[in-house]
Amino acid sequence: MEKEKADQMIGIRIPKSVGQRLESLAKRTGRSKTYYIREAIMEHLDDLEDIYLAEQVLERVRRGEDSVSSIDEVERRLGLAD
Repeated sequence: MEKEKADQMIGIRIPKSVGQRLESLAKRTGRSKTYYIREAIMEHLDDLEDIYLAEQVLERVRRGEDSVSSIDEVERRLGLAD
């Protein structure tokens, strides 16, 4: 992961049980709670973005604004059909 030029501070509220788990993990591993929060966000942000974009495409398909193709159709168009 490339280091960004400036970090941004964000405050969040989490359930007490999650905070306790985070505290326990940090103590057992010698890492900070911030480290694990940052890792969790970086790990899942790509997935969340993908889900959001997929939902947008699905809505366009449902409205008839985008079309879909079967794998057989795609293979034929690309000259990959057997």
